[in-house]
Formats: sequence, structure tokens, C-alpha cells
Amino acid sequence: MNFLAHIFLSGDDEEVMIGNFIADAVKGKDYLGYSDGIIKGVRLHRRIDAFTDSHVVVGESKRRLRPKYRKYAGVIVDMYYDHFLSKYWENYSEVSLSQFVGNAYQVFQRRIDCLPSRIQLMLPHMIEFDWLKNYAHLEGITGALGGLSRRARYDSGMEYAVSDLKQDYCKYKCEFELFFPELMNFSFQQQKELDQT
Repeated sequence: MNFLAHIFLSGDDEEVMIGNFIADAVKGKDYLGYSDGIIKGVRLHRRIDAFTDSHVVVGESKRRLRPKYRKYAGVIVDMYYDHFLSKYWENYSEVSLSQFVGNAYQVFQRRIDCLPSRIQLMLPHMIEFDWLKNYAHLEGITGALGGLSRRARYDSGMEYAVSDLKQDYCKYKCEFELFFPELMNFSFQQQKELDQT
């Protein structure tokens, strides 16, 4: 899953949200230097990723993309799924997307000293171009995939992946709708388990 889903799956705890947001920029056991809440968020993020990567429905989405995008298929599916979450947000949350995203941006700005330097540099761009809300639009996904492609180590072609989303839009949407409620339940259970450790 990408930024929006990870933030959403953090629940109401700001520190868990921060940990879930920064987890990809925190390598190995470096997260152990953070507060208990942020550590919980990093661990939750990693469990969400493991669940997602091994899920049969997500595997179908990736299988469709793998011949063209190889190892980047999973990254692209993460972006597609954030698109569906953003576009159909009201199906998953009683809080409006604008309110949720505005609150998340405020939390990250207020706690910017907790964020790794890479995230600190990224955050102003995320807020200025309102990435989390713009995932709902194909133009927003195109921009996000283009940014990922520029940062990729190898030639990925990800900047063209919106055409694949358009081509099989209903299939990806159906797969997201099957998968995401399971992920929500999984995340809720994992948070309870992490509270006990």
C-alpha cells in the first residue's frame, strides 16, 4: 500500500500514524530509536506490507502488470489501490477525505522533527500538490508514478502505467474492493496485538 492507505490504517494515534508514514525511510532496526508509538507504527507498516505482498487478490493485480513492469508491478499496484481508496473514500471512512488529509498534514508539520530527513524534504511537496487527495484523479496518479519512475534505480516505465489502469480499470477496482476490507480488519487486529507486546 502507498501513503494514503498506510496513514488511514493507523487509526487515531498520531504517533502510530507518523511511524506508519515514515517506515519506508527507516531501515532495519533504526526505528528502535523512536518513541513507543512510532515504533508501533513502523512495525504495523511492515506487517501491512507483508500481508499485502502475500495476498492472492493483490497477486492477481500484480500478475497483470508483471510482464511489462517486472519488479515494479507491486509499486504500481500500491498506487492503483491508493487511487481507489482516495476516489471511493466515503465507502471506508465517516470522516471526509479533506478533513482526514488536512489533519494528517498538520500532524506531520507539527512533528516534522520526528521525520527522517528524506521525508522532511518530501513533505512540503506532498502538501503543496496535495498528493493524498489528488490520488483520486488519474492525473494525480500519473504524476506520482512519474516521480517514482524518476527515482527508480532502473528504467521502470512506471510513468506509463496509468494507461494499464485505464485498460483494466474495473478489474483493478474489483480486486481492491475485495482486498481492502480484509486489510482493514488485519490492520485493526495487528494494532491490538502490538499493544500487548
